[in-house]
Amino acid sequence: TFFFQTTTKTMSAPNSAASTGLFINGSRETGQDVRIGNVTAALAVANIVKTSLGPVGLDKMLVDDIGDVLITNDGATILKSLEVEHPAARVLVDLANLQDQEVGDGTTSVVIIASELLRRGNDLVKNGIHPTTIISGYRSALKAAVSYIKKEMVVHVTELGDEHLINAAKTSMSSKIIGTESDFFSKLAVDAVKSVKMNATAADVAGYEAMGAAPAAAAATTAAAGKKQRYKYPLSAIHILKAHGKSSMESNLIDGGFAINAMRASQGMPTFVESPDGKPVKIAMLDMNLQRHRMGMGVQVIVKDPAEIENIKKREMDITKERIRKIIDAGARVVLTTKGVDDLCMKYFVEAGIICARRCNREDLKRLAKATGGRVVTTMADMEGNETFDVECLGGCDSVREVRIGDGEMLYVYGCKGHGASTIVLRGANEYMLDEMDRALHDSLCVVKRMLESNTLVPGGGAAEAALSVYLDDYANTIDSREQMVISEYADALLVIPKTLAVNAAKDASELVAKLRSVHAKGQHSEDAADDGLKFMGLDLVNGTIRDNLAAGVVEPAISKIKSLRFATEAAITILRIDDRITLNDMKGLAQQ
Repeated sequence: TFFFQTTTKTMSAPNSAASTGLFINGSRETGQDVRIGNVTAALAVANIVKTSLGPVGLDKMLVDDIGDVLITNDGATILKSLEVEHPAARVLVDLANLQDQEVGDGTTSVVIIASELLRRGNDLVKNGIHPTTIISGYRSALKAAVSYIKKEMVVHVTELGDEHLINAAKTSMSSKIIGTESDFFSKLAVDAVKSVKMNATAADVAGYEAMGAAPAAAAATTAAAGKKQRYKYPLSAIHILKAHGKSSMESNLIDGGFAINAMRASQGMPTFVESPDGKPVKIAMLDMNLQRHRMGMGVQVIVKDPAEIENIKKREMDITKERIRKIIDAGARVVLTTKGVDDLCMKYFVEAGIICARRCNREDLKRLAKATGGRVVTTMADMEGNETFDVECLGGCDSVREVRIGDGEMLYVYGCKGHGASTIVLRGANEYMLDEMDRALHDSLCVVKRMLESNTLVPGGGAAEAALSVYLDDYANTIDSREQMVISEYADALLVIPKTLAVNAAKDASELVAKLRSVHAKGQHSEDAADDGLKFMGLDLVNGTIRDNLAAGVVEPAISKIKSLRFATEAAITILRIDDRITLNDMKGLAQQ
């Protein structure tokens, strides 16, 4: 738990209230005290995730109050698991979560850049530069940086080959637990995302353009792209299932299929269902109890003839039987429900040769409904008050099979007839490993999705940051106001990424960053066309040298870089704006005193 408390002035005393004209039951910090407190808190949060950046970053072990252990390398997960009390530090935690939702990757780097911008902004304030000047300088630098990335750094890949996508997925998972098997998992991620391809609507296309598909740089292809069909790749259609046992290399993708963590309710049911005449197998997905009907609470039935009791019991059984008969008559061969199924109902399903599974996860059923083109049924009541089962609610597939995986059984649904769905079944030694593999794979899936939707990439490994640093230094010299110093500091702040990457790789950061800057300066200032490719030079952290990262396949989506710069700058500006903090005392505690 982080809690930073700087010197405060209590405002409840009458003399201090008289001096300010305020009567506040609490404490107040103003001016430089607040900024120092905010920056210290932000740096403390950034230092936690700093060592986890890059392909040779280290993992964090987080133990909660009941002793549950979480081992992870993902910046957003680390910060989400911390109990951060300081309000300014909480801004950085929200920032990492925002990056995770919007892009899916780059959560660590966005926090590091934001904290570095804050630290340098605070130093400028100490040197007499007004916060308003710093804020406007940061905004100018951000605008110049984004336009440079779109104009110079972005590589447009109109027809993205699998090679670029696999390289982007590898770059994303290089720092994670599955980095050593990145060849296998990157192909798995690319195949999974491509399997859920759908036609994009006009609103989706407009969203891609707004997210930074750089229309100015792609002027030549804009007309052609306008007529061309664009696609979207909904990650919600990719279901990730974790199963203990075997090695991580035995994880597999069920293309066009769906696996659900459930087993047959009775051993008398078949383990495999397929349609002999080529018609799809129908699946009923229910969110209701299939148990013997009972009278509602508070309902009293007064019976004079004891024989009528038997009739009541028989009718209770018949109500359930009629419900099940309606589901079977609709053509269902597989029945999945989120609630219970008792032995009486099970008998009817066994006799009909139907696979029935109970206590299924509701979210899994919703995904399966989308994948098979069916709907989750919550009630069988219709508008007339009768009970009917709509045939349109049934999903369709080629076959359903119960497969033994690890310690338990799972139902595999093959050949889903809906909008496309895929399931990745992850295998691993233990729960910690499977959870971390899930997080790493989620980041890679997001990266592949973003690259397919925006068709743009930039080189990784500190190449973009070093190029921006050199460019912004030159840009600062063209500004004839105080903002010149601010933009120059912004340029230096971006170098925190290559520096941290080098430090984490146990290399000489100062020497490597100096070499990187000199190469980029040569590329930007040279008239020779042969030097144009120098803008793609980045760090090789294994050998401790400089290399062309575009050729080496260290790439990431352009949107990831642009959004992380935007989010980091906005977060730094938000915190630098604050010059007063008033903390109110607990009124309940005072009343008790």
